Amino acid sequence: MSVEQIIATVRGFDGGFVLVPERGGDFPEIAWGDAFFYYAPDGQLPHRVQPYGTVVTKDYPDDTASDLDAPGRWRVNIHVGRATFRELTGEEPRGLSRPRDHAAADTVVPHPVYGALGWVSVVVPGERTADTVVRLLRGAHEAARARSARRDAR
Repeated sequence: MSVEQIIATVRGFDGGFVLVPERGGDFPEIAWGDAFFYYAPDGQLPHRVQPYGTVVTKDYPDDTASDLDAPGRWRVNIHVGRATFRELTGEEPRGLSRPRDHAAADTVVPHPVYGALGWVSVVVPGERTADTVVRLLRGAHEAARARSARRDAR
């Protein structure tokens, strides 16, 4: 599975919106080339809403455990919520205690920085995790849609 395939999958979701900051744009240089996934049925970047998933293509200053600066490495990150997090990892998000190899490819692990908030990540999804990644992205998208509907109802 490639970055482009993941982006195309999310863009194919009803209301799927993908932001990919580019060199010279309005977003910080550190974000250039990464992708941020939102539910946005109007096709506009939502305000005051966090993405439900991302693809990062490089190490960030506070996030180097996945060794993303090495050639050909990138990571998809997905907010899955507490129940799905437990199902995938066997642990509570806020009770993480087992050490993980966050650099292991094609493996679902708690996000190295945001695991305690119910995020998981996969470095270079492949044969073992591609279907799971798509399923988790779809679930995160539907959860974002439900949150949007609740906000709109208020």
